[in-house]
Amino acid sequence: DIIVLTGDLIDSRNLNIPVALSFAEEAVKIAPCYYVTGNHESRIDALPELLDGLTDAGVTVLRNEKITLERNGDTVTLLGIDDPAFRSDYMVGDSGPVLTEALKELMAGQMGYTILLSHRPEWFQLYREFGVHLVFSGHAHGGQFRLPFVGGVIAPNQWFFPKYDAGVITEGDTSMVVSRGLGASIIPLRVNNRPELVVAELHRQEE
Repeated sequence: DIIVLTGDLIDSRNLNIPVALSFAEEAVKIAPCYYVTGNHESRIDALPELLDGLTDAGVTVLRNEKITLERNGDTVTLLGIDDPAFRSDYMVGDSGPVLTEALKELMAGQMGYTILLSHRPEWFQLYREFGVHLVFSGHAHGGQFRLPFVGGVIAPNQWFFPKYDAGVITEGDTSMVVSRGLGASIIPLRVNNRPELVVAELHRQEE
């Protein structure tokens, strides 16, 4: 029904916008695509070229925005948060104030089921505090190196043995899906950490 792209569609250290746009042009042929920025997008001067290209390809870019999705008369609200690194007052290691401000505006008066696209999984508890039902995220690269029975070893902004590195995390009424992603980070090597493309299927809760 939809494809969600949760940031870092490009690598700021090895920029290739035509490849990213080529992917987008093919992805929209499968399903409607929705995109939010990641920290890598915040580092490039060619961001307007990327965003314009995505829009021209038919991708919906959500930058602190929300839309309503409808199917068979039922609706859900899809929210997309810009990566906090775009803000001039962003402090490395502390995205909380920026994300709090964005969520406060987007969730004001929000009723019904909500799906949030946010690049950074380390703020899961904040998403839960605002009552978001489902979050799709990335950023952690699966912990880069995964140890049996332990999980990921290191992730951006979570550092060693990250709590939110991959898979589905559920607490209370909030669930978060963290993708290990398809690409590489600073270290172009994964151990016990295969790239992944996540497929999620939602089911109506029985009355």
